[in-house]
Amino acid sequence: MATLKLRAIGNSVGVVFPKELLAEMNLAEGDTLNAVAGRDGLLLTASDAQFEADLARARDIMKRRRNVLRELAK
Repeated sequence: MATLKLRAIGNSVGVVFPKELLAEMNLAEGDTLNAVAGRDGLLLTASDAQFEADLARARDIMKRRRNVLRELAK
């Protein structure tokens, strides 16, 4: 377990990850993380580019086919 401290970074607040934790999680500077706040705390996961592309495509289809999906839901 690593203890992380919130720090001021310009006008924002950020977290600095120890290099050991980054190596363990196979992360590097510039990588994107997804954050989900839950009952038990904050869950951070590495962003998956393919998943993000699939999700964007699904959202586009749902937007264009909204009426069809509404009828199927009945």
